[in-house]
Amino acid sequence: MNILHIDSGILGDHSVSRALTAAITEKLKAENAGASVVYRDVAAAPLVHLNGSHLMAASANPEGIDRGLAGELDVARDALQEFLAADVVVIGAPMYNFTIPSQLKAWIDRILVAGTTFRYTASGVEGLAKGKTVIVASTRGGHYSAGSPISAMDHQETYLTSVFAFIGITDVEFVRAEGLAISAESKEASIAAARKEIAARNDLATAA
Repeated sequence: MNILHIDSGILGDHSVSRALTAAITEKLKAENAGASVVYRDVAAAPLVHLNGSHLMAASANPEGIDRGLAGELDVARDALQEFLAADVVVIGAPMYNFTIPSQLKAWIDRILVAGTTFRYTASGVEGLAKGKTVIVASTRGGHYSAGSPISAMDHQETYLTSVFAFIGITDVEFVRAEGLAISAESKEASIAAARKEIAARNDLATAA
């Protein structure tokens, strides 16, 4: 099993999503002998946000690309190759202002590549990254799950589900801790429940 572990929380050691992705990854490693892990922290080492120069460089003469842009393209290619090689992708995705961190969006922009992870056909879009499992550690200050009066404001989990389905990945699992900003008691209880879920779920160990 090849595991790609992505963190995007900006709070360092205080990040709940980071603690949960670490627990998920350790669970996968413990129950899959020989599993390998590639780690990318897109908050500590963010990818440059996609811009016009990156798109134009795809059809440009490599010798005409300046060194700075070439370096950015190399990092983007590395991120894509890490994703393609993974059987399981573990993602820490805190909700910031109703959606994912911009650093995580920058990473997603590097793995949604026409002709590589999806393609357009006469009958519609075809995802080319089938066969992977994505496990998301989703953290939220409030309650946005189904049934909540503000569930329509969730552009975090709904976005991630749609993005990965677009490239052919329908096995997307969420380990959720929400209500983290309501009170200390709510935060503690939600984290404990998420950790209990990770420990109890055998499907995490056989995700690939």
